[in-house]
Amino acid sequence: MDRRIAKTRQAIMEAFVMLMGEKSFEKITIQEIADRADVNRGTVYLHFTDKYALLDQCIETYLQLLYETCLPDGELNEVSAKALLLRTFQFLQHNASIYSTLMTSKGVPVFRNRMQAMMERGIEEIIKNCGIGSGIKPEILVQFLAVAVAGLMEWWMVQSMPYTPEEMVEQLLLILERNLILPEQLAEYKRKA
Repeated sequence: MDRRIAKTRQAIMEAFVMLMGEKSFEKITIQEIADRADVNRGTVYLHFTDKYALLDQCIETYLQLLYETCLPDGELNEVSAKALLLRTFQFLQHNASIYSTLMTSKGVPVFRNRMQAMMERGIEEIIKNCGIGSGIKPEILVQFLAVAVAGLMEWWMVQSMPYTPEEMVEQLLLILERNLILPEQLAEYKRKA
């Protein structure tokens, strides 16, 4: 894609997300998006058929960016799970204006739902590779952790990130260690860390 086209699309998407932070999705008009992006209305329609297509593209683009940025390097294990969480919280902190709006937009829960589904897949891999939660049905553990982590991230962003990403990860891991990981798994984890 031509750099100018990509830059225009990015400006339109950012303008749209900022408007979502100010008003409900239903009340946003294409003209407002165009004005905020500093393009004409026709340019918005050139890139997106309507605001629903724009919403879908925003969700897809920002989830893909989150996924690619926070993707673990190498084999999944407890140490890389910690690194994955830290990268995720750091990325969200760095891009808070966009992700806090997408995660907390009351009229449009699609982003949070798809982010949670993405987390479910990642958590499922970690559980499968690390053997965490022995005795707990994997699908229940995956759902519990995905909802808990997504909710914790949303809370953190709504509260204007009162703790550093490092503190959030440390607290989250303490909760998991004390409640889900068996003592022998905890000893193994601490040896690796």
